[in-house]
Amino acid sequence: MRQVVLDTETTGLEVEQQHRVIEIGCVELVNRRLTGRTYHQYLNPERDIDEGAQEVHGLSRETLAKQPTFSQVHPQFLEFVNDAELIIHNAPFDVAFLNAELARIESAQRLSDLCRVLDTLALARQMHPGQRNNLDALCKRYSVDNSHREYHGALLDARILAEVYLAMTGGQAKFTLSAESDTARSRARQAAPARAGGIRITVIAANEDEMAAHEHVLALLDKASGGHTVWRKLS
Repeated sequence: MRQVVLDTETTGLEVEQQHRVIEIGCVELVNRRLTGRTYHQYLNPERDIDEGAQEVHGLSRETLAKQPTFSQVHPQFLEFVNDAELIIHNAPFDVAFLNAELARIESAQRLSDLCRVLDTLALARQMHPGQRNNLDALCKRYSVDNSHREYHGALLDARILAEVYLAMTGGQAKFTLSAESDTARSRARQAAPARAGGIRITVIAANEDEMAAHEHVLALLDKASGGHTVWRKLS
């Protein structure tokens, strides 16, 4: 399964006030592992940036003046996200802004035409009702290091969200796993000397409470992903 973790930065908070996207950051996951492929682009918004927004991401209109406009780079962006499941924190915000950019260039396409969308904020609220569920709070809850996040940045936040998402959904959050490392572990097991009498493996089955908690998390993932929970397909 191919997923793209996406984040944007904008000139302000209200798409209805003609605010624009100024940065897009994406990282690719295939079968829940980072591939190393990314998409990152700063954009010239052709308008002023709200002071409050600039304090969050540190980007000024002057800094972005020589960057391309969305209309100039949208084919590459759409090619990158095409046919992927988008993982976005507070997805309605980013999707609305990107759809507005597509509408400005009179494109008939919308993100929903190309991608499925999973909102990790909605998922977090289901899993942790009544708690803070912004990205910083989730980093703390799942022990994801975000100490290098002085300013919000689309690519940096997408990388952090990828790690948070993997931790939230119960999968391996380490970015170092690869086919190469799997092969190395397999060779090490084959090279290990056999013990006399063989190796005794103790299997501890989950109890009823643990199975119920596991099923509850799977149900939340089913709801958030529209029935595309990978664990159920593999089990």
